[in-house]
Amino acid sequence: MKRQLRVLVVEDSEFDAHVMVNLLRRAGYDPYMERVETAQALSESVASKPWDIILADYNLPTFNALDALKLIQASHLDVPFIIVSGGIGEDIAVAAMKAGAHDYLMKGNLQRLAPAVERELREASIRSEQRQAKKALQESEERYRLLWETSPDGVILMDEGCHILFLNPAVEEMFSFTQDELIQKPFAMLQPERLRGLLRTRLEETLHAGAVRVRWRNLETLGLRHNQSEFPMEISMSDMLLDGRRRFVCFIRDITDRKRAEAEIRESQEQFKAAREIQQRLFPKSAPALPGFDIAGASYSANAAGGDYFDYLPLPRGQLAVVVGDVSGHGVGPALLMAETRAYLRALTGQPENVGETLTRANAILAEDVGASRFITLFIARIDPESRSLRYASAGHPPAYVLNSAGEVKYTLPRTGLPLGRRPNTHYQESEPVPLETGDLILMVTDGIEEAEGPDESLFGTDRILEVAKRNASQSAARVIREIYETVSAFAGKGPQLDDVTVIAIRVLPASTPDQAS
Repeated sequence: MKRQLRVLVVEDSEFDAHVMVNLLRRAGYDPYMERVETAQALSESVASKPWDIILADYNLPTFNALDALKLIQASHLDVPFIIVSGGIGEDIAVAAMKAGAHDYLMKGNLQRLAPAVERELREASIRSEQRQAKKALQESEERYRLLWETSPDGVILMDEGCHILFLNPAVEEMFSFTQDELIQKPFAMLQPERLRGLLRTRLEETLHAGAVRVRWRNLETLGLRHNQSEFPMEISMSDMLLDGRRRFVCFIRDITDRKRAEAEIRESQEQFKAAREIQQRLFPKSAPALPGFDIAGASYSANAAGGDYFDYLPLPRGQLAVVVGDVSGHGVGPALLMAETRAYLRALTGQPENVGETLTRANAILAEDVGASRFITLFIARIDPESRSLRYASAGHPPAYVLNSAGEVKYTLPRTGLPLGRRPNTHYQESEPVPLETGDLILMVTDGIEEAEGPDESLFGTDRILEVAKRNASQSAARVIREIYETVSAFAGKGPQLDDVTVIAIRVLPASTPDQAS
């Protein structure tokens, strides 16, 4: 196939223009030609169309080839420009070449036209490729320069003696040295005296071991700032060839914040451990024996210890107060607040027997200690084995339930007041007696059960709690608790337990049944 060629001919002779185009066609080109003979026409053609080559007569009625060349150069176009003239002297031809023309031919010797066009097209293609390569290199260098200058990590280029050759602005900021203070200086000046041989020794050991490439990652050590203060840093290193010489690039990261965070995590873990110990020591070791009742309670700590609480408090005339509570938050603070709440309740319970009054007095004291960011939900029930009934008060705690022997809900025991610690003058009322019958199950829980999350982020909810209790309507109180916890654990799957899980279950036994414990 013939090669397409867009030819702009600056010529006042239409005949001469066709002669040149025919010669190019015979040489294997498929030329498209446009002829102009004025500067205005040349400007319009150059501006409106791309051209592969320009063939220009030297002398035209209104301007000449040098004027045409200047116009092309002013347009910043790199198009081969060949002068084809009928009679110019050697001095004019030399001047034209010096001005930027790529070649000149005599109209009486046009057999050189096709080879000259071929050569100049090839040279133009080479120049275009070089420009593209130079542009790509400049863009690449600019990208790397931006990466170098804007990197938050320090970057240092060193020779084999660990002398600093280049560094980025992050190094200056990190170590508080200027570039002039560090160039050609040993890397060792950026480390405390006792560690100054570390980097070079390790590099020499690596090289002497015959390593083909140097690749270090995350070497933790200490850096030294200009003011002689030390800070933890992490170094990664790689090697490269630059101008035929082996060079080493250090990537340096100030890990002060990370180390501080790690220390805080370790401290938090210690706090959580201490919180769990506080919790576990304050829980009852066993359930009390109450005639006609099977009692069981258990608390399962979350991954981050919280403030769940349950207790059994003996009352006058053989009665028993049963308490379940939850302090907001996790860690040592809630655990200590739980311990304080337990102490107050133990001191106040039974003076008088009215559990609503007990909550009122405890709240007045706790409100001074809790603060605006904490609160305590608490459910307390007073069980009377003689009358086989209970009375209760609830400070913002999730409802408790009384289920019959078939597992159906007989009574829901809702909240009767605000959580403890919200308002010091809150008054809590004790409920009217709730009658109990043989086979009934009293169920008291904390919100860690109903708010347990499944893998799909759904909540366990109250309905599932009651369904488990119903399936175990004939089982002991301890068995009911185990079934609830195992069902919650299966529901959550492998996800972390986000909150404590606490349950108290009390089964009402036949009046003639001897005392039983869970």
